[in-house]
Amino acid sequence: MNTMDDTVESELLEVPILLERPWAVYAACKSEQSLLFFPQNKNEERKALAICGSCPVVEDCLAHAFETKERFGVWGGMTERQRRKCVSR
Repeated sequence: MNTMDDTVESELLEVPILLERPWAVYAACKSEQSLLFFPQNKNEERKALAICGSCPVVEDCLAHAFETKERFGVWGGMTERQRRKCVSR
């Protein structure tokens, strides 16, 4: 294994993130471009939601979004609009 690859991989999820979100190492999105989860159109939104659909930690991600009041992006298989509807009920 290349040392450079190891460094890049470890930089993707730095220690503070792992302390806050230990489940993130198992997330289906961990190797995806983060901008995909801040979609600019419905097609990008569908792609992000499809990745969430196969994620083993989707419930943890959604709980994090509600706990931290994430206002933007796709988290835990829900768009910002969907999360707002849940909160307003």
